[in-house]
Amino acid sequence: MPFSFHLRDGIKRAERGGSTAMAFSTVWRYSFPVAVILLLSLVCAARSQAVQAENVTVLEGGMAQISCRLQNYDGSIVVIQNPRRQTLFFNGTRALRDDRFQMVLFTPRLVRITLTNVSVSDEGGYFCQLYTDDTHHQVATLSVIVPPETPSIELKKEAVEGSEVELTCLSPRSKPPATLRWVRNGREIPGVISHQDNGKAVSVSNTIKILVERRDNGAAINCEASHPALGGQKRVRHYRLDVHFAPTVRIIPPQGILREGDSLSLTCSVIGNPMPRNILWSRVNDTMPDRAEQSGNILLMSRLSQSHNGTYLCQAHNNYGRAADHYTLLVYDYVSPSTSPPDFPKNRIAVHPTNPGAMVDVPSSVPYAVIGGVLALLVFTVICVLIVTIWCSVRQKGSYLTHEASGMDEHGEVQEAFLNGNDSRDGTKKEYLL
Repeated sequence: MPFSFHLRDGIKRAERGGSTAMAFSTVWRYSFPVAVILLLSLVCAARSQAVQAENVTVLEGGMAQISCRLQNYDGSIVVIQNPRRQTLFFNGTRALRDDRFQMVLFTPRLVRITLTNVSVSDEGGYFCQLYTDDTHHQVATLSVIVPPETPSIELKKEAVEGSEVELTCLSPRSKPPATLRWVRNGREIPGVISHQDNGKAVSVSNTIKILVERRDNGAAINCEASHPALGGQKRVRHYRLDVHFAPTVRIIPPQGILREGDSLSLTCSVIGNPMPRNILWSRVNDTMPDRAEQSGNILLMSRLSQSHNGTYLCQAHNNYGRAADHYTLLVYDYVSPSTSPPDFPKNRIAVHPTNPGAMVDVPSSVPYAVIGGVLALLVFTVICVLIVTIWCSVRQKGSYLTHEASGMDEHGEVQEAFLNGNDSRDGTKKEYLL
């Protein structure tokens, strides 16, 4: 029968017999074994907590301390194992040949080992085991944090003026995943973020697409990586846009006018990406003068004469287009310093703003309205002179015909008088010269 039934039965018999002492003796006889059993259970429970382990978090490449705290240690065997259940130390004696693990402390209350140059492969649970009548163990979990390195930037294809360029910022390893962001002129550029497992670490990328023009060439753009292990700091990768575009060409003319005997230096200013390797000077519809020398983008001519007159052309090209500019040279005769001929205007070919390879005529600085007015005045004066000349000629011819008719009348009178042989009616005598 159960123990509680015997205890109740004994108490009832003692009460019927009327003896209090007998009842107490009966209760004590049956309660004492129960108390002993409860005490032994408490002792066994206390001994099962004889080992305590502490979790550890460490940066990759750092040093981890794994501690096992002992309670009521009686000299039993203590074993420490790695996550693969390989024994590292057996009662303080090295069991695994890995010099990164060192036993630094072994006392009745604390056992501690260190692990140097920690990697994510070391992550996991380390077992602290105490071998008594029963085996007791606790697990110390080692967590490894992987801070990101400075991210890298990848360009999918070269940037060309007027096209869209794709840039990817990449952080190959971090744990937990790093946060990447693009920044330009202090403003964040939103992109497409992706994660990919890389062993126990994570690879993170952030991709953006932007439209570029030639003014964006050399512009700064940064990729920033932030992570809890960096303590509020950031790892930044700086990048400058390399935008390719066709060249533009401009000839820088000399100041003033040129006379015979002077020297001329023409500079061809070229802008392009990539820069044109060759700059070509030529003379339109003619060969270059004998004394013309080219030094890079500069054309030199000494002892100028009128044989140097003409239009000189500078041309440049790269893989994205070509451009040209021209200069018209006019050499004046040598004159005394007190005489100065008027300035000769320069016409150039400029580059179209939307098509660097196209050549567009740029009007000279001479006011064409004034020239047109002068020409119109000259034409009007010539017409007036012609009109006056014709009018005078017609008038002179009419006067000649009148005198000629008057002479014919007089000749008729003489002829009539000669035929009649008579004098005039008034009796006067007239002489006529025939």
